[in-house]
Amino acid sequence: MAKTREIYVCSACGAESLNWRGQCPNCHAWNTLASHTQTKTSVRAPAVSETAVALCEVCEETASPYTSGIAALDRVLGYGLVPGGAFLIGGEPGIGKSTLLLQVAGNVARSGCCVLYASGEEALPQIRARARRLGMLFPSLMAISTHNCEDILTALSSLKPALLIVDSVQTVGSSAADGQPGNVTQIRQVTQELMEACRQAAVTLILVGHVTKDGVLAGPRLLEHMVDTVISLEGDRRQMFRLLRVFKNRFGPNEELLVFRMAKEGLSVIDDPSTFFLQARDPKLSGTAVVMAVDGQRPLAVEVQALVSRSFLNIPRRTALGFDVNRLHLLLAVLEKRLKLNFSQVDIYAKVGGGMRLAEPGLDLALVAAVLSSYYDLPLPEKGVFWGEVDLNGQIRPVQAHELRLVQAKRLGFTPCLYPQTEKGDGLAALSDLSSILFQR
Repeated sequence: MAKTREIYVCSACGAESLNWRGQCPNCHAWNTLASHTQTKTSVRAPAVSETAVALCEVCEETASPYTSGIAALDRVLGYGLVPGGAFLIGGEPGIGKSTLLLQVAGNVARSGCCVLYASGEEALPQIRARARRLGMLFPSLMAISTHNCEDILTALSSLKPALLIVDSVQTVGSSAADGQPGNVTQIRQVTQELMEACRQAAVTLILVGHVTKDGVLAGPRLLEHMVDTVISLEGDRRQMFRLLRVFKNRFGPNEELLVFRMAKEGLSVIDDPSTFFLQARDPKLSGTAVVMAVDGQRPLAVEVQALVSRSFLNIPRRTALGFDVNRLHLLLAVLEKRLKLNFSQVDIYAKVGGGMRLAEPGLDLALVAAVLSSYYDLPLPEKGVFWGEVDLNGQIRPVQAHELRLVQAKRLGFTPCLYPQTEKGDGLAALSDLSSILFQR
């Protein structure tokens, strides 16, 4: 049997809508939408005959990329915004996705190119208010507020913009798929229709995606495979900085990192974030250490804090912020076994300063140094910096990008630099070396 669906048709102008509304979105007449049952036919793309050709004969001429108006963003994307390319950006609500994309849209519109900003989450007055605050009101910046993919495709065909931004793909539905906007079928269909139309018209497509409570992109994993670039905007909404990470990029390197500062005028790039997360740090206090971490291809000096205090609980408390708490449990067990320490009567709290989240193994040595500093209540060297992985035997193992960390540490004036033993014979071999150097124990 043929599938049927319920649509709403305006008695005044004949416009169709998937959902009932009090006002017709086309002629703006009130109470004119009436329910109709329609037989749904499957939409199939016309068959195109293709033959195999030799790769050496394929023409590589494509449209030239253009700038997003943010030089640092162009660098992490590879070449900037590529015509016909599809970009997917995700992040928690309120993290700044719409703000960043509206800045990009305004910068492109400032250059004279037409930009279409399609929103399924905000009304046009809300978008205009943000654009006015950011100083991004330009005649060539067009906007549409709709939940229908057909409306976006119609505007795309008539305006022929250079850039199309859809915020967000979970709020847009297509009449060619079943279900409400946001389900797996709708997301796949909407993305496929938008990408096909943008590739044929050489239009850059940027999709905004929702994330789950775990911080990963919601919807089918197929969505990440379909697009060319996957970007994540991270950070603590209570902090002023944001981290932009590139997880997948067909146009340039992946695992790139960009640091933004959130202000009233929008997001601004922090040119040298190497010591940005060390602001207002007091090195004379015990329990703080600096780790030279590497996120993507960028070395960052980040503060690690630890507090060891007497416990009045039957089971001492262990708390970690900014990294996996299981790593703290593991390192404390190694310290008890290899350095003969007793943590059974103390609570231990550890965190990464500045709201950063670190998952790299080079954090281990700095975390151990911070815990020992608080345990003995002795401050570490004022300009000391640490990196290295601690294994279960108490040995300090090398980590990737050692030379990159060392060069950056010397450039920033850190000394001493405590790191795993190298082929030259310098560095630390075990936790006992660290304890003897720092605390003469």
